[in-house]
Amino acid sequence: MKHQTLKKLPIGISTFRKIREEDYLYIDKTKEAYDLITNHSYAFLSRPRRFGKSLFLDTLKEIFEGNKKLFEGLYIYDKWDWEERYPVIKISFSGDMRSPEGLKDTIFGVLKSNQEDLKVECDTLNSYTNCFRELLKRTYEKYQKPVVILIDEYDKAMLDNLDQMEVAGQNREILRAFYGVMKDNDQYIKFVFLTGVSKFAKANIFSGLNNLRDITILPQFGTICGYTQNDIETTFLPYLVDVDLERVKMWYNGYNFLGDKVYNPFDILLFIDTDCTFDNYWFNTGTPSFLVKLFQTKNYNLANFENLKVDKSILNSFDINQLNLETIMFQSGYLTIKEEIKKRNRIEYILTYPNFETKMSFNDYLINYFVENHQKKLGVKNGLIDMLEIADLKNFEQVITSLFASIAYNNFTNNYIENYEGFYASVFYAYFAGAGFDKIIAEDAMSSGRIDLSVFIDDKVYIFEFKVDKKGALEQIKEKNYHQQYLSDYNEIYILGIEFDSKQRNVTTYEWERVL
Repeated sequence: MKHQTLKKLPIGISTFRKIREEDYLYIDKTKEAYDLITNHSYAFLSRPRRFGKSLFLDTLKEIFEGNKKLFEGLYIYDKWDWEERYPVIKISFSGDMRSPEGLKDTIFGVLKSNQEDLKVECDTLNSYTNCFRELLKRTYEKYQKPVVILIDEYDKAMLDNLDQMEVAGQNREILRAFYGVMKDNDQYIKFVFLTGVSKFAKANIFSGLNNLRDITILPQFGTICGYTQNDIETTFLPYLVDVDLERVKMWYNGYNFLGDKVYNPFDILLFIDTDCTFDNYWFNTGTPSFLVKLFQTKNYNLANFENLKVDKSILNSFDINQLNLETIMFQSGYLTIKEEIKKRNRIEYILTYPNFETKMSFNDYLINYFVENHQKKLGVKNGLIDMLEIADLKNFEQVITSLFASIAYNNFTNNYIENYEGFYASVFYAYFAGAGFDKIIAEDAMSSGRIDLSVFIDDKVYIFEFKVDKKGALEQIKEKNYHQQYLSDYNEIYILGIEFDSKQRNVTTYEWERVL
């Protein structure tokens, strides 16, 4: 049980005033806020959902409105000039935006709410762009101060419609016109800050805002949202009595925006609130169905997402006309930066899953789209675990045969998917990762070649080689001595050669040996 004197956890609360006035726990982000507003005039931040973007935006609002009392004891308290107060237009995109009409209604509603808050009245009611333009000018004239504009979830109207691309494109044009108002009214503006999940593509949305600074992966703003390891080991420590902090780190830490790695706040708050029960809190709040649709259209090997090399340009923009799975997975939080590589004038990144929660949950979710019968999938998954725990490789063949017999191949638009070895490797990888195996190595490079898949459980290691319409899977492992590197560290080593027939779409040859 948690101690009575501990502060309340701000679960689901993104209002800075409420957190401070009602004495909820607050991790001080005002240093990042101070650095941001003193060094930038137009800024953009991309972070995954439920990462604290809305709370940070509301914190900026209270700073610019000069509410000094709320910041007592925080970093910014004795550094900001609280006498300088600015009018704030705050725009949050929420509600039904599944049609262009719904988006326009949302914009008009937001503009009306800001008029009421600022006590400014606009005459133009039939054009959202003219209304926004009028709101800016009249607010500036009324308060004799330049206006602060804070926009939360700027991209929601597009992300909500990735399953209906025509609507997403129409909404993009509406937003282009709306955001374009800021370009033409710079003389009335003090500061602009936009947040979203996806990174902006200047050519599509912000074509006129050439001075908009993307701070998403600037190291100095790496911890602008999220909790650091230091936060866990200090502020949160009283909430985590007798909890294995290394396990917490494995499950929930790992998001890297080129500063210190951070935890998703939602995970930590829910973990503590449920008596420190390990579960998939963040993942279960959203359904990445659009990622599955992208996966279905191309030959992706899921196992490669453990160690995926990408060019910097792949992470720079979001274009609904050219959706890229790696880009979407990074911006949505399913992949993060593992390593930055600088070569001459080029920058590359190695991406990987941020943590155990994301890796396990995403693969378990994706496997549902492979298999037609969900209950059958559960039985197969449990069979995988049971067989490998006791090294029952004789019955393991029946388990994997059942698995591939359950795959709904008609879900895939690529007609040649059954010829692609990476697809079969992906199915295996997704099952092992989704079942909770925390150590799986795909495409493990050795001097003699690459191991398709290595799976570790307790003191055992299983080495897999897959072939489609070819022979010699097991012989390849033996010839290239793939097992040699594990001889000194594991008590039991098993090698498995699995061959598939592209017409039958199932296992035709299954061979295994124990080598240690």
